[in-house]
Amino acid sequence: MAYKIEDSCISCGACEAECPVGVISEGDGIYVIDADGCIDCGACANVCPVDAPVQE
Repeated sequence: MAYKIEDSCISCGACEAECPVGVISEGDGIYVIDADGCIDCGACANVCPVDAPVQE
C-alpha cells in the first residue's frame, strides 16, 4: 500500500528530502506523493513532524 499525505501537512518539506525514489513533490498547500511510484518504505512518515504521511 502506498503512502498519502493528509491535510495536516505543514509543507515543511522534510518528507520530500527523505524519499528514496523522489515521488514526493510540493502540491497546492501540502506535499503530495505519487502513489504509482511509492515503494511503501515509510521514510516520509518517519521524519514528518505532524504525522501527515499515512498508508492508504
